[in-house]
Order: sequence, then C-alpha cells, then structure tokens
Amino acid sequence: MRKDAFGRRLLSAAGLMMAWLVAGVAGAGEVENVRLWAAPDHARLVFDLSTAPRANVFALDNPRRLVIDLDDSRLEADVDRLDLAGSAISRVRTGVRDGNGLRVVLELEREVEPRHFTLAPNDQYGHRLVVDLEYPGESAVEDPIDPIEAMIREQEIAANRARVGAGSGGAEVASEPAVALQQAQPHPRRDIIIAIDPGHGGEDPGAIGPGGTREKDVVMEIARRLQTLVNEAEGFRAVMIRDGDYYIGLRQRTRIAREQKADFFVSIHADAFNSPRPNGSSVYALSQRGATSETAQWLAASENRADLIGGVDGNLSLEDKDEVLRGVLLDLTMTATLNDSLTIGGQVLDQLGQVNRLHKSRVEQAGFMVLKSPDIPSLLIETGFISNPDEERRLRDASHQQSVARAIFGGLRDHFRRNPPPASLLAWQRDQNRSTDGNEYRIQPGDTLSEIAARHGVPVAQLKQANELNGDVIRVGQLIRIPRS
Repeated sequence: MRKDAFGRRLLSAAGLMMAWLVAGVAGAGEVENVRLWAAPDHARLVFDLSTAPRANVFALDNPRRLVIDLDDSRLEADVDRLDLAGSAISRVRTGVRDGNGLRVVLELEREVEPRHFTLAPNDQYGHRLVVDLEYPGESAVEDPIDPIEAMIREQEIAANRARVGAGSGGAEVASEPAVALQQAQPHPRRDIIIAIDPGHGGEDPGAIGPGGTREKDVVMEIARRLQTLVNEAEGFRAVMIRDGDYYIGLRQRTRIAREQKADFFVSIHADAFNSPRPNGSSVYALSQRGATSETAQWLAASENRADLIGGVDGNLSLEDKDEVLRGVLLDLTMTATLNDSLTIGGQVLDQLGQVNRLHKSRVEQAGFMVLKSPDIPSLLIETGFISNPDEERRLRDASHQQSVARAIFGGLRDHFRRNPPPASLLAWQRDQNRSTDGNEYRIQPGDTLSEIAARHGVPVAQLKQANELNGDVIRVGQLIRIPRS
C-alpha cells in the first residue's frame, strides 16, 4: 500500500511538473517572422513577435558580430530564407539561451552602428522589435552629386538667400568696390537635379488596394520610370531618395534632397480613402496654415503618420528641432520657394489631367513633412486612388505608369526650360540663343564686373542690382543687362 501511494504521489508530481513546463512553453513569446531590408547606408531587421519583446542587443569584436537576446522567446521563423544580399550581414545564427530564451547572432562584414527599438501593434503589424544597422560614412544615395556640382549649387543657394534678404530689408546693398572684381569663370553648365522620392517602403507598405496592390510597389515603378526620363533629358539628372524596398524617415527624405543640392523635390504616392468611390490624381504643395480642404487635411495626417510605422516620432511640432527645421515654414513663405512649388504644381497638374481624371482641379496645400525644405521647391503627387478598384488596376499597368511619369516630368521640364537656374546647362543654352543689343552684354573670358561697368559707363553697384548679382562671380557666356545711365 505504501509503495502504491508513493507511486501515485510521484506520478502526480511528475504530472504537475510536466504541466508547469508546458505552461511555461505556452507562455513564451514566438518570433513569428523575421524581415530584412538593405539600403545603401543601413540595413533594417524586423522581428514580428506574438508578445511584447524584452530584448538585449550588443556588439562583439574579433570577429564582428551583433547579438540579439530575446527573453522567454522561441523561434518559429526560418532565418535561413533571409536574403542578406546588399546588407552588412554575412550569416545569421540562432540558438537557445538560458533554457527559455532566444539568441540571434548576426555575423557582420563591416563596421556598423546598431540601434534598436520596439513598436506596439497597429493596423498592419503586431509586436515588433526593430534593429537598425547604420553604416558610418555611407551616403543614403547610391550615386551622390559630384562635389564640384555641390559647391556650385551651394553658391546659388547662398545667393538666393542673400537676394531674398536684401529684398526684405535684411541686407545692405553692396558698396562700390575700389579694385577690379573677380575675372569671369567658365560657365558650369551643370545639370538640374531632380530628387525623386517614392513614398513608403520596407515595413511600411503604404495603402493597400482591394486587389492587394501595395502603394510602395506602384510608386517605386512610377519613380523609376520618371528617373529614366529625367536622366535621358539633356541638362537634367535624377537623384533617387529611395532606390529599393527599404524605409526612410520623412525628415531624412528632405535631408537627403538638401544634401544632394536638389533643384526640385517630388514625392510620389497613391491616394486612398475608406470608400472605393473617390478617384483621380492630386498635386500638393506645402501650406503654412495646413490643409486647404478636409480631404487634404486628412491625407496630410495619414501620410505623416507613416513615421510611426517606421518607429520615428511623426509629430509636426518643430519646437525641439534644429534651426533649419524650425525655420522651414517661415523660409518657405518669405522666399520664392513656395511660389515656385505652386507654379510647377500647376504645370504638372495640367499634364496629369491629360492622362488621368483629376481629383482636384487646382494644386492643394497641406502640411506634408516631406515638403518642408527651405531651399527646394517641392510637390507631393497622388497619382490616383489605390482604394478605387479601377484605378488600382491602372496603377499596376506599365503603360499607365509610363504616362504618369511622362506627365510629371513634362511639367517639370517645361518650367525649368523657361526658368533655368543661372549655372545650369539650360541657362547657358538659353543665353547662347538670345541675341544681344545695346542693353545686353555676353561675358567673355577675362572680363570683370568693374571693367564691364567702366566700359558702359555705369556704376558696378547698379550693374549688379540690374542683374540681381549678390557676389562678384560672373561666368563666360553669361548674358547681363546693361542699365541705362
């Protein structure tokens, strides 16, 4: 009897132990999926989890590794299927840690600066752990602007700022120089830089149509077609803000455009609404006071919230930001940038109206974060409503994508042919085709402003004012007006 009783108690204890073990396993979090996106300057690894993660991430040397420890977690995803091409990761190893934890080891081919954060569930995803591997010294753009072109463009930007400041009483008129000014330099004949921003990307698919079409995919196709058109046009060059399926923060997109000294920034999206009925294309420029319609106001909020998907604060407040961002709205209203955006937007809208119905017949204005650059005219283009079944089908069609890209570039090209930046090839070609009369003079090698002024009997200051010159640099082939004395 005693042995039987002891045996029953032993079996009962074993059963309780087994139940406790099963309960412990059942309570562990699951890594349901692992996703990787490789960008030129970083890689992003996202773990999809069934519960909120408790993670520890640290680096090891000799050899380079990044270790990701997840407490009370087990791996249900197949990490061997990750495409590591283009990333700093050469291999991914996993193992059990401390009995009920998970260890993921990334073997690295280069130096990285890691950071990680967790994200709460939203409409698209559950719990996530995001691990970013940033590459020190790398550019986000695969083919960055030439340093000499960047310097020329920076001089133009500085001259525009000075001209705006002088016009608003913020700068003094230059006094008459006592010595000969700088000799004429060869005309740079630089390309006009168009920054093309395909919206969303990576773990942010954007809107999803009723047929499953993802916004990030169709806008990338249109953006690449636009890139080809820009690069094929003489005097233009495209810079892709995002050239693959990875995420870039909204503020970083405008920062990249500024770093690349873009003359124009265009962000491409596909609209969506909670009803399948709305359709048509729209063009948006920045408005200091926000949206000009309820639709624009709702859309601005939804697009800006994309940064929350990417793990970045999407708040529009600039109170705690750097000087450039704090001054964006003021600069846009104090200079010609916003006016240029609206002018170009109108031309793009006219072109889009020839290939698609227009949702709005005028350029709308809203507080899109990607439009907030002080020096660069910018537009956000909604190519159509991906939530409308008919337009979803059209947005997937290669022929329609090409027509939309042509319409966008057609508007940009027409504007810059009429208003080319002074140092651009288009400006040089325009000046070569213009005849000169007694009131104009084409700069020759060795010319200086002081010599030209003396030759025509006008003060240097008056000559500079008539041609909106804020410095002493003049270019061979440049056409300047000679004011009547």
